[in-house]
Amino acid sequence: MTEEHLSMILLSKKHLIKDNKLKTYFLDACALIAFLLKEEGFENVKKIIIDADDEKIVLKMNQINLLEVYSHLYGNYGREAANNALEKIKLLPIQIINKLDEKVFRLAGRLKPQYTLSLGDSVVTAECLNNNDTLITGDHKDFEPIKKKENIKINWFR
Repeated sequence: MTEEHLSMILLSKKHLIKDNKLKTYFLDACALIAFLLKEEGFENVKKIIIDADDEKIVLKMNQINLLEVYSHLYGNYGREAANNALEKIKLLPIQIINKLDEKVFRLAGRLKPQYTLSLGDSVVTAECLNNNDTLITGDHKDFEPIKKKENIKINWFR
C-alpha cells in the first residue's frame, strides 16, 4: 500500500466521521409543500435544502410524510403534477426513511392520541424525539403543544 493510497483512506475516514457529526433535520410535509409551491417561508426551506446539498447538514423525511406531500399535490393539482413533483423530490438531497423502527413506531403510537396528531405528524415527531434531531415545520397549531411538553427541537420556517 502506497503512502498516497493510505492518505486517501485516512481522508475518507475523516470525511465519514465529519458526516456523523452533522446536524440532522427532518422535514414535515408542510415544509416541503411550501418549498414546492413557493408558499410563505419557502425561502427558509430552500436554504435548508441548499445546506443539505452542500453537506453542511443531513436532511431526512419519513416516507409517510412524503406520502402526505404526494397526496396533497394529487388532490389539488392532479396525478401528473403529483408524479412530476415526486420525481423532482427524488433528486433533492433528502434521505427518505422507508421504515419505522420499533422505538419510533411505539413513540408515534403514543404521540398521535396524546396530541391529536395526524399519522404523519406523529411519525415525524417521533423520528425527531427518538434521534434528537430538529423538526422543520411551519405548523405552529399542531407542534406548539408538543414543544411545551416534549424535549423536541423545532426550526419554524414561517
